[in-house]
Amino acid sequence: MEEHASLLSRVGAVYINSDTNGRGFLGIAGSHTLERFINEVARAVPDPQTKVNVLERAKASVRLRGSADEQKEAASRADLRIDALGSGSDYTPFLQHLGIAALNLGFGGEDSGGSYHSIYDSFAHYTRFGDPGFNYGIALAKVGGRAVLRLANADVLPLAFAPLAETVGKYLKEVTKLANDMREETETRNTRIRDRVYELAADPNEKLIVPTPMEAVPAIEFTPIQTALTRLEKVSKAYDSTAAVLLGSTKRPTANLISLDRTLMRTERALMSDAGLPRRPWFKHQIYAPGYYTGYGVKTLPGVREAIEQRNWTEAKTEMEVIAKALDAASTEIEKATRELEATR
Repeated sequence: MEEHASLLSRVGAVYINSDTNGRGFLGIAGSHTLERFINEVARAVPDPQTKVNVLERAKASVRLRGSADEQKEAASRADLRIDALGSGSDYTPFLQHLGIAALNLGFGGEDSGGSYHSIYDSFAHYTRFGDPGFNYGIALAKVGGRAVLRLANADVLPLAFAPLAETVGKYLKEVTKLANDMREETETRNTRIRDRVYELAADPNEKLIVPTPMEAVPAIEFTPIQTALTRLEKVSKAYDSTAAVLLGSTKRPTANLISLDRTLMRTERALMSDAGLPRRPWFKHQIYAPGYYTGYGVKTLPGVREAIEQRNWTEAKTEMEVIAKALDAASTEIEKATRELEATR
């Protein structure tokens, strides 16, 4: 990838990845500009066991096994919200380093599991327990194949920005709650120390090391991200509504589509920072990144989230501005795409 980074940055539109696969439910993670598109693709593919489409079955799994919020959302939202990408597979450099919109697809949940990277990860094990009959291998080929064909034959890249804005808003609520919860927990801990609660509640026959007070969590101003998000929501709605009218008509536009596609490709690039994340300059995406301490596991709004987790308030303030700048850059590209789309009337 790095050998061809210049070419990929210039012409790369979407990267579709698949890693492991087995019997069960379709898992989708990736850029949220592709959320609406991949939901439409999944509605067209039948599940080999139940014969409903694979999206409907995936939503049923979330409604049964997801968190309370996920269950509620899956029941009320038309599309299934896709997961965010951290690291751990070949999509990493495309999304995290080059800013190319990416998807990761795979079935699982009903295969036996536990064989990965072991001597049991064999053809015999897979055909007996992983995906007997290779039915879900075929289903994955149908999902990935349809996605590639639809992308290749689309008049305009099928990106939708409202899901991105909505999801960033969800992430902002999470980091705001993180800071507020941390402030409350710190106050509770320090009050217990001051009131000698740990000492008085301890067994006198056991040695106790009383925890030391922690620095109070200051008021954290999230206004820069919120202001940028408000703009992103506005321009996303404008583009999506314009695209629904013009691209959904029988008389489709033909002029200036190359320029429009190039602008749409840049929307994911805009969410990058040349400086990269603190202590990790290779990871440039400001919305999704693998956590510094979580291995493959994703951290969303990583610069701010990890600064808060590490109680680095100065860095949190700095990264707030970096994320806001990235969101504004994306909004500028979306506004340009809307103008270019309108010019094709």
